[in-house]
Amino acid sequence: MGGQSYSMTLCSMSVMLTLRMPWGRRRCMWPARTVTRRHGQRDTAQILLLRGAKYLPDKNGVTPLDLCVQGGYGETCEVLIQYHPRLFQTIIQMTQNEDLRENMLRQVLEHLSQQSESQYLKILTSLAEVATTNGHKLLSLSSNYDAQMKSLLRIVRIFCHVFRIGPSSPSNGIDMGYNGNKTPRSQVFKPLELLWHSLDEWLVLIATELMKNKKDSTDITSILLKQKGPNQDATSIRPFEPPGPGSYENLSTGTGESKPDAFSGKQEANADCQDVISMTANRLSAVIQAFYMCCSCQMPPGMTSPRFIEFVCKHDEVLKCFVNRNPKIIFDHFHFLLECPELMSRFMHIIKAQPFKDRCEWFYEHLHSGQPDTDMVHRPVNESDILLVHRDSIFRSSCEVVSKANCAKLKQGIAVRFHGEEGMGQGVVREWFDILSNEIVNPDYALFTQSADGTTFQPNSNSYVNPDHLNYFRFAGQILGLALNHRQLVNIYFTRSFYKHILGIPVNYQDVASIDPEYAKNLQWILDNDISDLGLELTFSVETDVFGAMEEVPLKPGGGSILVTQNNKAEYVQLVTELRMTRAIQPQINAFLQGFHMFIPPSLIQLFDEYELELLLSGMPEIDVSDWIKNTEYTSGYEREDPVIQWFWEVVEDITQEERVLLLQFVTGSSRVPHGGFANIMGGSGLQNFTIAAVPYTPNLLPTSSTCINMLKLPEYPSKEILKDRLLVALHCGSYGYTMA
Repeated sequence: MGGQSYSMTLCSMSVMLTLRMPWGRRRCMWPARTVTRRHGQRDTAQILLLRGAKYLPDKNGVTPLDLCVQGGYGETCEVLIQYHPRLFQTIIQMTQNEDLRENMLRQVLEHLSQQSESQYLKILTSLAEVATTNGHKLLSLSSNYDAQMKSLLRIVRIFCHVFRIGPSSPSNGIDMGYNGNKTPRSQVFKPLELLWHSLDEWLVLIATELMKNKKDSTDITSILLKQKGPNQDATSIRPFEPPGPGSYENLSTGTGESKPDAFSGKQEANADCQDVISMTANRLSAVIQAFYMCCSCQMPPGMTSPRFIEFVCKHDEVLKCFVNRNPKIIFDHFHFLLECPELMSRFMHIIKAQPFKDRCEWFYEHLHSGQPDTDMVHRPVNESDILLVHRDSIFRSSCEVVSKANCAKLKQGIAVRFHGEEGMGQGVVREWFDILSNEIVNPDYALFTQSADGTTFQPNSNSYVNPDHLNYFRFAGQILGLALNHRQLVNIYFTRSFYKHILGIPVNYQDVASIDPEYAKNLQWILDNDISDLGLELTFSVETDVFGAMEEVPLKPGGGSILVTQNNKAEYVQLVTELRMTRAIQPQINAFLQGFHMFIPPSLIQLFDEYELELLLSGMPEIDVSDWIKNTEYTSGYEREDPVIQWFWEVVEDITQEERVLLLQFVTGSSRVPHGGFANIMGGSGLQNFTIAAVPYTPNLLPTSSTCINMLKLPEYPSKEILKDRLLVALHCGSYGYTMA
């Protein structure tokens, strides 16, 4: 068989191996359709390799390994590496190829790492070395920031994934490699320490220069400048290397070579100079993100590495300088803030100063991170996952089915069907939320009570009259959490103090006005006036309703014997406020938050204030008809100038605000306009403008709608009077219920 020649090709979905023999014997093939399992792929590859098949690319240069990695076939990759050990490093280098799907690479490396402890450590060490090389390239101003940043973070994500799933991977919470451990596993992080050291050096350098020039901010720019030579352009900037110990005079590459000064206070800045902080902040922040990921992968879920907390505290001023200059860094790289309350508090004032829209995008990006596609239109719905509710007992039946449903599946998507009705889809889901939001504040359940102005609601301190009240409060929290998770609006507005409770913001005496304006005025008077000689004889105890009976309740231990004075009156007002607004309804608040946090983590919701939370949950309180007209589309023959369309908008202008709400609900399934107006109305598959479609007219024909696509099917009525009559009949008699068109 000396003249024998073999070639091998692997199909990405399964395997097709072809054996060619020069002496004319018939070609032997394993069709792809007959080898569909990974064991079959592995065995087929092994047989061919045992018989001397050569590892060759196809005519397009695609190798068997390329196809195996593209398909995530770890077992076949294992066989290829056994026969061609050099392919191991090829797989490691593939982690830098952004054209390859990251989850397939993870799958392959996960399988390879499970074979032995030594293989696991070898993979991790190799990945750490590649990450370190990429990190140092990123810290070079001559490199492409976007490509190098994506490459570094991609490699580090893969590294962390493999680290967590290794054979007999420890889960004892020890911060391996960063708290003095010298186990073999801790050594895989050793190559990365070079990168972290460079990161630390640069942050220390920038902090030193900022401190030196704190009194004269203009000097910061002149010192933190890097001058381009006369023949340099923007793409030929000198490498961004960390300084050596001692001074800027002798910067070293680590190979004994001396580099030119990275910063030179002796050179005069000119118009072509660039501010080094602006040039390097994004690069350093990306490395910080990689550092955080590596620290986190060694800790139990929900815990932040002590080393990383110490790192952020050490470089606090520089990091704040970065985000003040370019707030986008927070959203791009400082994800650790969402997972570590100790660190979030340091940056919250900067985050809260960012545009509401940017914070919304960050909120939903992290809320849905790690979840599969949530679009119910594009994935099949199992019958068991459908929430089947009864319209005549919607509150109780919904509470029952939601409590039994899988929380993770509800986060991914919601499918609702009303008993006895055929319709399903996003329109039905929107109506379900709309009806439930009204039922939550139904006085029959005694859960919420109206505020003084009658437009907002507050948890009812007497809700205990309903024996299931805490269970129902938990359900109410679930509904609002689900609505926010899926960007659905609820037809309810709460008091400002209740939004504060959801956000964990302390209430103040001004919040009392929503439930008792006169009492709030009394508190205001106490704060505004000297009470020393008025003889009020107030103590730190108040009379309040406790389970239907008036009782004296101390505001703090021994409060009944502590007089309110000019010096402690502010404390008295705050404690009275907390009693009226928080302590009196604490069990109800706790039950509500228990349900709400099943779908919305506290760390994410704190990105907003109480006014913004109201917008997120309930949308805009008024309907702007001009905005509605501006963001409406026409189809099936209608155009904006047609008489029927002009009559329609004239009718919308004439009807009441309540009827406009009914119209909006009739067409979209929701009675609220989202933040940003009609341009942000959601349909079944994303943003979907309000649409009016033409329908041939027949006598007495009513308008209909398709709520999944926000479409009003408006007949071509012969007059404005007939149009208005038919529209109002549809709104008042047909705004609820679904059937199949």
